[in-house]
Amino acid sequence: MSDTRIAFIGAGNMAASLIGGLRAKGLDAAQIRASDPGADTRARVSAEHGIETFADNAEAIQGVDVIVLAVKPQAMKAVCESLRPSLQPHQLVVSIAAGITCASLNNWLGTQPIVRCMPNTPALVSQGVSGLYATAEVSAEQRGQAQELLSAVGIALWLEHEQQLDAVTAVSGSGPAYFFLLIEAMTAAGVKLGLPKDVAEQLAEQTALGAAHMAVASDVDAAELRRRVTSPGGTTQAAIESFQAGGFEALVEKALGAAAHRSAEMAEQLGK
Repeated sequence: MSDTRIAFIGAGNMAASLIGGLRAKGLDAAQIRASDPGADTRARVSAEHGIETFADNAEAIQGVDVIVLAVKPQAMKAVCESLRPSLQPHQLVVSIAAGITCASLNNWLGTQPIVRCMPNTPALVSQGVSGLYATAEVSAEQRGQAQELLSAVGIALWLEHEQQLDAVTAVSGSGPAYFFLLIEAMTAAGVKLGLPKDVAEQLAEQTALGAAHMAVASDVDAAELRRRVTSPGGTTQAAIESFQAGGFEALVEKALGAAAHRSAEMAEQLGK
């Protein structure tokens, strides 16, 4: 990415986190630009990261190598159609909008090299994970550019089939909310067991953080880690058996299936 020029269309939280990640990785501010309809947003991003900003999208993409579409899915069609006359065939388009397929993007933009991504909100604290899918027009060099772009705020994993992005949405895109729900429930249960709320909350949050670090750092899978901390006849076994008796695994499978189905449904609706 040392000589890659990037334009962000939309300068909201996710775009700002990617810009910050790229700057932290050493990309020069002169290589990055952003457009946004909001004057306050443009001023904030420019002040924080030292980049040039534009009110006009078409002006922002002049002379760049990579265009990152970071607008709301509902606005994507209008934004793409307005960009189409100004696009150059070599420019890589990276979309981080949920539910917008490559076919829809090609319909609105014309045929361009496109990488579709599904990041998640921990990217805002540089702990994100993204699923990436590239169309046939994307070169090896452009795949590398997309990889570096998303890796600036976490890890990036390539998918062979675009439809797999619905599963990525279900597992990691929506996933942070599942863990927040568990932390919320554990905190409430701790309070009912007699703990002060702030203590219960810190216990739940730090336990979630520690468990995640252990899972990432370990050379064994989560099932084995669970077995290692579950002593026969102990407190953990009592809790795990209660979860399982309530259909925990089946409920998780059902919930993620609902999320994946909704992702596919939204893609069909938003692509019209």
